[in-house]
Amino acid sequence: MKRIFTLIATVLAISCQAYAQNSENMENFENMENGKTLVAYFSATGTTERVAEMIASATGGKLYEIEAAEPYTSADLDWNDRSSRSSIEMNDGSSRPAIRGGFENVSEYDVIYLGFPIWWNLAPRIINTFLETYNLDGKTVIPFATSGGSGINNSVNELKKAYPSVNWQSGKLLNRTSETGIREWLQ
Repeated sequence: MKRIFTLIATVLAISCQAYAQNSENMENFENMENGKTLVAYFSATGTTERVAEMIASATGGKLYEIEAAEPYTSADLDWNDRSSRSSIEMNDGSSRPAIRGGFENVSEYDVIYLGFPIWWNLAPRIINTFLETYNLDGKTVIPFATSGGSGINNSVNELKKAYPSVNWQSGKLLNRTSETGIREWLQ
């Protein structure tokens, strides 16, 4: 009898903990929904762009493409060539590729989904340019990425170290995802 009581008490404790965690997650999601949402992304080949479009559609957020002032060519993106533009940029931590145009009123947005492909296990240096161009101090920034082989954790950890005044949320690698997968992640 004592075992059954202990088992029931354990199940109830776990259920209460899961309910509390889920309630907290839903509250955070509702708080994000109440503010203005921006989906800013950099996409060299269109892969990250497709994911960003699905996130903007699911959140009702404003879509903003972070475009390089000098667009990347296929040769620029050849990671096997040490003299390619992307290789040179990624090997230089101080590299800040210029952004074409700009985005007005970033200060109006409470939540920013920030998307990029993973290059050399990091966010491309143009993401640093974006973060240093706009004051995102205290903003909720939710990173998402696409990658041919790397995970997102290292790139997000490096961004957190470089920009500690941003309210970073957990990042997500969104390779080959569907709109249903995006909606599940957002909730």
